[in-house]
This record gives sequence, structure tokens and C-alpha cells, in this order.
Amino acid sequence: MSRSRSASLAAIFAVVFIDLLGFGIVLPLLPRYGKYFDAEVGLGALVAVFSAMQFIFAPMWGRLSDRIGRRPVLLVGLAGSVVFYGLFGVATGLDKDATLLGLTPLAWLFISRIGAGIAGATISTAQAYIADVTGPADRAKGMALIGAAFGAGFTFGPLLGAAFVSDDLAAAPSPLPGYLAAGLSAVAFVAAVFVLKEPERLAATQARALPVGRWTLLRDPVRMAIFGQIFLTTAAFAMFESTLALLSRHLGYSDRDNFYLFAFVGVTLTLAQGLLVRRWAWKLGERRMAPLGIAYLAIGLVMLAFLESRGAFGNVIFYGALLFCVIGFAFVTPALQSLLSLTTPADRQGSVLGLGQSASALARIAGPVIGVGLFQRSVPLAYGVAAAVMLAGLAAIFPVLAMLNRHSRAVAASDEAETADDVATHAMIE
Repeated sequence: MSRSRSASLAAIFAVVFIDLLGFGIVLPLLPRYGKYFDAEVGLGALVAVFSAMQFIFAPMWGRLSDRIGRRPVLLVGLAGSVVFYGLFGVATGLDKDATLLGLTPLAWLFISRIGAGIAGATISTAQAYIADVTGPADRAKGMALIGAAFGAGFTFGPLLGAAFVSDDLAAAPSPLPGYLAAGLSAVAFVAAVFVLKEPERLAATQARALPVGRWTLLRDPVRMAIFGQIFLTTAAFAMFESTLALLSRHLGYSDRDNFYLFAFVGVTLTLAQGLLVRRWAWKLGERRMAPLGIAYLAIGLVMLAFLESRGAFGNVIFYGALLFCVIGFAFVTPALQSLLSLTTPADRQGSVLGLGQSASALARIAGPVIGVGLFQRSVPLAYGVAAAVMLAGLAAIFPVLAMLNRHSRAVAASDEAETADDVATHAMIE
């Protein structure tokens, strides 16, 4: 791997890490914001609005990157992160009874998360960048780099929050996490300006990257099946992560423990995708990694459904369930993204991966709504339903893999026919 390519991949890692840093900061803080701003119900939408913006803008950024290049889109996303994480810091630093330009702190929090969601929707462009610079054999390893960055952001976000949280529930939230995230975004932006290069493969295909509607891209049954798998997997995991703070409080963990719990999830995700997946992807292949990851995630959710108390044995079950859930998600996510990329022409990578990110974002909207609603009725019910979703995904993945095998054989046959035609034409010329 050339030095310039390594630097560009490091910049891609930084882009995704910064995008997920704010998500990791906000998720464990939601109970605290609910208490301080007297809006526990409304603040549940603070996560959903971020995902809603990604649902809308991920395909738009992806299509734009197919036309004008990955680099400018990623730079715009980082610049937006600087602005909106800074605004997040301003909003959390306001007194709960204060107003700024006629808007309450809660309104500014929503504005900051809307903007951060739009800026963070460039993750699909980062995935397309990985597809541009990796071959088919290394595609899953490359996509695991995105997952490792996701996990790192999910790790350091809670740790940043834990450093500034007070044990006094009535205390105002600190604005420093937002300002720090904005500063890191600025550093990543400057670094990307100097080290992020446009992929050579993209430059070669841009001339034929004509505008194409999303409905045209959705007509392929193989892609539609993969989109469905992405939705099911992400929805189940979103039900898990959106209720984790509630579950930890239900089990008697403190607010500060909650941050460290989320950091444990992030570290596990980072190590699983940064070490396990990147080392084993070429051995297992996407077609084995996907069902294996779904099965692991289902096992973890079943364990949570039967968790009744925090005691010594309960802690073992709890952390064992977390490991199964996170490692399962770490396996299945890059596998599905890689399969989606491998079924897509080079000049449509941004558009199709953007639609895949939309499926993931839609699941991150539905998952928390369903998960929190079920959790408020019954803890076993919430995780039992999430496990059922994963079991449905496990049953559906094998027909998807069969479709992919037929698709691969058809492509191979087409390539052989084209090669035979070329040989025949050459012979006639001779």
C-alpha cells in the first residue's frame, strides 16, 4: 500500500470517527438532558432526528460524490461538523430558562443535531471511497475500517462525556464535549485538506457517471434484498443501543457507570472490526460473515431478554450479552456493505452505498422508537422482539446469499462471453 493511499485511508478513518464522536457523546447524555430540560419524552427524538437527516441526505451526498468526487463532499461534511458541534456546545452551555435569538436551549439542541446529521451523512461517501481504493478480495476489510472508526467514536464520545458529567442530576450539562468535538472536527478537516486524495478509479469512471434516479438503482432484486438485511440488522442493534442506558439504570448502574458501559461497547466494536474482521474477512468471506454475525447478535439479545437482575451472575450474563451483540454487529455490518458494493458498478458506488446508508438510518429511526416503547412496557419484551427480528434476518439471509451466488455466476458467464467475443473479433481482424 502506497504512503499516499495509507494517509488517505487514515483521513477516511478520521472523518467517520468524528462523525460518530458526537453520536457517542449524546446517546448516554439523553437521560441527563431529559432531567435538566424537563423534556424526557421529547428528547428521545434527539437521536431520531440525527438519523432522519442521514436517511434523507446520505443518497444525495453519495450521488453528488459520484459526479464531483469524494474529496469535496467529505471536506464539506467535516466543515459542517465543526459548525454544528460548536453549536451543540453553545446549546448545552445555556441555562435551561434562557433563550438565544428567541429559541430555547432545547430548540438549539435539535438544530445542532439536524445539522450534524446532514454533515454526518457523508459516511456513505467514505464507504464509496473505500470501495474505490480496494479490490473485491479486500472490500470487507476496507469496510471494517469504517466500522472500527464507528466503534472508536462510540468509545471516546462516552469517555468525553464521562469526564465532564457531574453526579448532581440538577447540574447543568457541560458545553465542553461539544466544543472539543468541534475542535477535533477542525483538526480532521485541516488534515484531510492536505492528505486526502481523490481515488484514481473514481476519476476514471466519472466521465460515464450519468445522473440516475434512485428508483432505477432499487430495481435490482439482489440490492433490494441486501437493503432489507441492512435494515433488519441495524433496527435490532438500534433497539439494543437505544435502550442500553435505560437498562443500565434499571439494573442500578450510576450515570457515570453508564458512560463507561458505552465506552466498553465502543472498545469492543473497535477491536472486533479493527482486528477480528480485518484479519478474518479474507478467510471467512462475506457470505459466511453475514449469517455468523446475525446469529451472534440474536444470541446476545436473547440473553438480555432473560436478564433479571444485576447480581454477580447477572453481571456475567449482561457483559456476555454485550459481547455477543457487539461482535455480531461487527461481523455482519461490513459483510453486508461489502456485498452491496460488490454488486454495484464502479460509477454508482456513492449512489448505491448512500441508499444503503439510508436503509441504516431509517432503521435507526424505527429501532429506538420501537425499542424504547417496548422497554417501557417490559424489559424481556423489548429484547425478545429485537431477537425475533434478528432470527427473521437469519432465516432471510440464506435466500439472499443464494441470489448473490446466481448473480455472481451470471456476471462470470457474461464476462466469459465478452472475452470469447473479443477473441473471435481479434481472430477475424488477424
